[in-house]
Amino acid sequence: MERDASLKRLRAAAIAARAGRLAQRSAVAALALLLLAVSGCATLDTKQREWIFRPNKELVRTPADYGLAFEELWLAVPGGDGSSQRVHGWWIPGDPKAPALLYLHGSRWNIGNNLFRIARLQRMGYSVLAIDYRGFGRSDGDLPSETQAYEDAQAGWTELVRRVPDASRRVIYGHSLGGAVGIELALRHPEAAALVAESTFTSIRAMVDQSPYGFLPLGVVLTQHFDSIAKVPKLRMPVMFVHGAADRWVPSVMSEQLYAAAPDPKRLMLVDGASHSNVTAVAFDDLQRVLGEFFAGAATRISLRRAPAMP
Repeated sequence: MERDASLKRLRAAAIAARAGRLAQRSAVAALALLLLAVSGCATLDTKQREWIFRPNKELVRTPADYGLAFEELWLAVPGGDGSSQRVHGWWIPGDPKAPALLYLHGSRWNIGNNLFRIARLQRMGYSVLAIDYRGFGRSDGDLPSETQAYEDAQAGWTELVRRVPDASRRVIYGHSLGGAVGIELALRHPEAAALVAESTFTSIRAMVDQSPYGFLPLGVVLTQHFDSIAKVPKLRMPVMFVHGAADRWVPSVMSEQLYAAAPDPKRLMLVDGASHSNVTAVAFDDLQRVLGEFFAGAATRISLRRAPAMP
C-alpha cells in the first residue's frame, strides 16, 4: 500500500510539474505576443482595422436591382491636411410622412451587399440614407478606422438633416458594427428622434474576450475600441436594441447588456430563430409593428419637448 501511495504521489508531482511547464510556456508566449504587439504599434493598428472592418470595395448591385428609385450621393469629409475625401451613398425615398433612417452598415459588407436589409426597411415605409465608410464600395480610401467611421457617419447625418427638416423624422439605424458607430453618433446628436441598434456588440474588447484569443492580454494594445457599453448610459433619446436570438457572431446577450445599461426610454426585441443578418426577414411583420410603435413614441416625445410651457 505504501508503494502504491508513493507511486500516486510521484504521478501527481509529475502531472503538476508538467502543468507548471505548460502554464509557463503559455505565459511566455502571451508575453512575447504582447511585446511584439507593443513594438509594432503601426502594424498592430493596421491588423486590428483589417480584422474589424474587412472592407469590401466591389459594389455588386444598386437599389435599381431591387426596383427602388434612388439618388446617388457623394459627401465630402474633410481630411486632417486640409484636403477632403468622398463618402458614397444612396438616398432611397419612402413614405414622406414616415421616419427617415440614416443606415450605418457593419463590417465586411458594403451598402450593395446590405441592400436586402435596406430594401426591407424601405418596404416598411421608411426613407433610407445609406452610406459606405471610406474604404468600402465607391467611397474614397482603403482601410477604415474607428475615427474615420465616426467622421463618415457625421457626413451622413449632415446630409440627412439637410434632406429631412423635421427633426421628429430623423432616425439613426445601425447594424452590427454600424450599431456601435450609431451609438457614438447619437451621443454627438441628442436631437435625433431615435436610435436603433440591430445585432450590435458591447465593445471590441468584449468581442476579443469571447474569442479563442480571449486568454491573451490584448486589451492593453487595442487601438480600435467601439466601447458602446460605456457610452449607452449617456444617451438622451429613445433607443431600441434588436437582436437575433440565434446569432452566432455577436451573442444576443450583448444587446441585453446594452439595453440594461441604457436609460429610459428604451426597448429590446429578441427574435427567436434569427441569425446575425436575417432579423428583418424572420420578423418582418413584427419588426414593422414594433418599429412603428417605437418611432411614434419618439415623435411624441419631440412634440412634447417643443410644446410651449404652460403659464
